[in-house]
Amino acid sequence: MRSLPLLALTGAVCVSALTACGGSDPAADPAALTVVSTDTACEVSQKDLAAGSHTFTLVNKGSKVTEVYFYAPDGKTLSEKENIGPGTSYDITVTLPAGDQQIGCKPGMVGDGIRQDVKVSGAAAALDPRLVKAVADYRLFIDAQVADTVTKSEAFVAAVKSGDVAKAKELYAGSRFGWESVEPVAESFGDLDPKIDAREADLTDEEKAAWTGWHRLEKALWTDGSVKGQEETAEQLITDLKDLQSRVHTVDITPASMANGAKELLDEVATGKITGEEEAFSHTDLVDFKANVDGAFKVYELLSPVVKEKDAALAGTLDTAFADVFTALKKHEKGDSYVSYDTVGAADRKTLTDVVNALGEPLSKLAAAVA
Repeated sequence: MRSLPLLALTGAVCVSALTACGGSDPAADPAALTVVSTDTACEVSQKDLAAGSHTFTLVNKGSKVTEVYFYAPDGKTLSEKENIGPGTSYDITVTLPAGDQQIGCKPGMVGDGIRQDVKVSGAAAALDPRLVKAVADYRLFIDAQVADTVTKSEAFVAAVKSGDVAKAKELYAGSRFGWESVEPVAESFGDLDPKIDAREADLTDEEKAAWTGWHRLEKALWTDGSVKGQEETAEQLITDLKDLQSRVHTVDITPASMANGAKELLDEVATGKITGEEEAFSHTDLVDFKANVDGAFKVYELLSPVVKEKDAALAGTLDTAFADVFTALKKHEKGDSYVSYDTVGAADRKTLTDVVNALGEPLSKLAAAVA
C-alpha cells in the first residue's frame, strides 16, 4: 500500500532541487517530454505522440507531494510514479499504445487528480523476441504469486475465523509475501488495493470505520490480542484477493512497465519497510522487504539478457547492488523468516537504507535500457 514519502530514502532520480538535476529546469527545454505538476494544474509538453517508448521528465512545481499516472485508452494504468516531492523531478520511460489516452497528476496524492488528453498514433516497433518472452514469463510469475497469496491467505483466514490467534500470527506474514512481490501490479486495481492493504495511519477517521484487509486483522492480532468480531473482515479479504486473481490477467504489461514496477518495489522498501511503517503492529517488515526485493530481482532477471547486451555496465552495477541488498538482509534471518523489525537497531537500519539507495539509482535506469 502506498504511503507518504520519506524522500531521503527513496533513491529516486533527481530527488533534489530541480536546478541540481542536470543543471537546469527540465521543463524549460522545448524539445523535452515533460509533465509538470503544480497544486492546481497538470501540464504535458506534447500531446501528440507516436506509439512506442518515450522518456518523460516528471516535474513537481507545486507545494505538495504529487503522483503522475499514464492511462491507457481503456482507462487502465499503464505506469505511475508516486511520491514526487516539491521541487524535484523524475525520469520515467513508458511504452504508449496507439489511441486517445490521458496523463494525470495527483497533487497531495488524494482524489481523482488532474488529467490531460493525449493522442498517440501509429504502431510501435516490434519487440525484441527476448522481451516478448520476458513479458510472457512475468505474467506467469504474477499469476503464481497471486495464486500463492490466495492459498496462504485462506489458511490465515481459517485461523482467524477459528479464533486461533497464535496460528494466525504465524501465518500472517507469509500470506502477504506473494502480494508484496508483485505489489505495483496489484496496486493497479485501485478499487481493490485500499480494501486489501490499507494501513490505519493513512486513513481518515471516517475511513477507519470501514477499514478492511490485512492490516485491520494485523492490529486485532497484535494490539487487541483477539480476532473476535473480525470474521467478516477475514472473509472480505479472501473475496477481494480472489477478485484480484480473476482480473490480474487483464493488466497491460510491457518491458518498460516491468522495469518501472521494479523501481516502485524498491521505493516501497524505502518508504514503508525500512521506516517500520508498513507492519506497525506485527513488525514483520523484513518479510515484506524480502518480497519486494525478490519481485524487483525477478524483473531484472527476466530483462537481463537484453540489458547485458545493451548496457553491460548497468547490468554489472545491478548484479552487485542486488547481491549487496540480499547480503544485508540475510543478517536478520531467523529460522525460515526474519527477526522482528523493532529489534533491528539504528546502525543496521542505516546499512539497509544504504544498500537500498545504492540499488535504487541504477534500477531507475532499467526501463530506458529495455525501451
